[in-house]
Amino acid sequence: MVNIFCINTNTTKSFPEGMTLMEMLPEFGLEGKYPILCAKVNNVSQGLKYRAFNNRQVEFLDYTSYLGRSVYCNSLCFLFCKAAKDVFPDSRVVIRRPISKGYFCTIVKADGHSVTEDDLVLIRARMKDMVEKDIPFRRHEVRVQEAIDLFKSLGHEDKVKLLLTSGDVYVNYYTLGDTPDHYYEALLPSTGYMKVWDISMYRDGILIRVPDRHAPEQLAPFVEQPKTFDVFSENLKWNRIMGLENAGDVNLACQRGEASDLIKIAEALQEKKIVQIAEEIERRVNDTENPVRLVLITGPSSSGKSTFCKRLSIQLKACGIRPISFSTDDYFVNRLDTPHLPNGEFDFDNFETVDHRYLQSDVVKLLNGETVDVPEYNFVTGLREFNGRKLKLEPGSILIIEGIHALNPRLTDMVPDSSKYRIFINTITSISLDDHNCIPTSDNRLLRRIVRDFNKGAFTARESIMHWPNVRRSEVQWIYPYQENADVLFNSAYLVEFAVVRAHAERILMTVPKNCPEYSEAHRLRKFLNYFTPVSDKDVPATSLLRSFIGGSSL
Repeated sequence: MVNIFCINTNTTKSFPEGMTLMEMLPEFGLEGKYPILCAKVNNVSQGLKYRAFNNRQVEFLDYTSYLGRSVYCNSLCFLFCKAAKDVFPDSRVVIRRPISKGYFCTIVKADGHSVTEDDLVLIRARMKDMVEKDIPFRRHEVRVQEAIDLFKSLGHEDKVKLLLTSGDVYVNYYTLGDTPDHYYEALLPSTGYMKVWDISMYRDGILIRVPDRHAPEQLAPFVEQPKTFDVFSENLKWNRIMGLENAGDVNLACQRGEASDLIKIAEALQEKKIVQIAEEIERRVNDTENPVRLVLITGPSSSGKSTFCKRLSIQLKACGIRPISFSTDDYFVNRLDTPHLPNGEFDFDNFETVDHRYLQSDVVKLLNGETVDVPEYNFVTGLREFNGRKLKLEPGSILIIEGIHALNPRLTDMVPDSSKYRIFINTITSISLDDHNCIPTSDNRLLRRIVRDFNKGAFTARESIMHWPNVRRSEVQWIYPYQENADVLFNSAYLVEFAVVRAHAERILMTVPKNCPEYSEAHRLRKFLNYFTPVSDKDVPATSLLRSFIGGSSL
């Protein structure tokens, strides 16, 4: 017998060795609002078919948890890929990226044509049929070479390249009926768990729609994101030109000694985009009817706002424009006046954390040609200080404001829209692990944040992971609603970023204790990074956006 301690009920029960979590679940009498989808076993994510042969601590999870959503969405993607292959044999199905509250994907049929609305009807019907039949997902643990041989025989070169470069001895793959596929995270026990989903035509592909994270009994509301999609498509085009569509392609290129060139290309593409933005601002500044006088830069946590602002300022100077700038952080209210979260902690991402009335008053004064005494926020004392920093907009100057609330209309609603140029910066990850495993944008930023916070002594890896859910909730509330209002979106994701970050992040993630809840995320990220061939950061220039996270920045 084994003893299983359930965190959800704070009880311990005994079960025969080798019993699955799915078999144990009824004994704990969980009466949650939503079905249990997976679990954390000793703080490591596991599927419900996990068998316990020793005493274990278990926390059962539903769709409202990050791990639950991940398991559900990966399983749904497999269901979609299987249905598409059944309806259109020899087609290529690619899950491209999360977007518009769903997953954007493409299907190219054997005749080279894309799918139509009529084709979608057939795929949807096949998916529904498999859900009704409640077909099990089966996990297989085999030697890597055996998996490589299997996927090579099926023509899945994307998976072959990934597994060839992973460095593992054994690997898991799953089957749904007679169809094998590879996912680096657990899947649901069977197709019958997927009650809420849909598929629809979207742009030049298909959108797999998933449940709402807050109300899993209904679909997440569709959110049109045309500018985000265009930026993603642009990066995908460059990846294709360079022959680097998946992690396996990047790994093989790095192993051939091409990492230095890939870093240089990534830097060149980003600098080219910054130059284009600077030239567009120059054109707008010189517009005789509606000249731009205020540049607003925002983006979610760890997107690279501060470094981007500095690099843009350099390019604006090259255009003959003298930028002066400050951050919305300088106008934080004193810490005692900071709003609180429901749990009593300070809500540093709340819009009311910024004294926006005072900030806007200073902005109006600057645009009217007055001199302003700009404050500086002391993060140690939690007080706003005035240290003699005075700003004035001279002829040929432009004002730049950077911060997470910069695009919130309430921050500058007294300034005409025609006088503003809005920039939204984000990590729009275009590389995938393979055709069916896209990389969440938030993983990119979380790894950056963990490395930066640890190296600066601000937070441990455990603390960064602990704070991340609150950060993400605040972004959804305060930042992302204004993304599509931007004049331009800048992608700060780096083509070889995960390869470079791996050497920095792995040792930091290993400091997270196994006996804390945050270990599950640290373990997942380490497992994810293991798919990338590590690359030295010696060729990353000191002016790189990436340097602001891994260290060594000259800006």
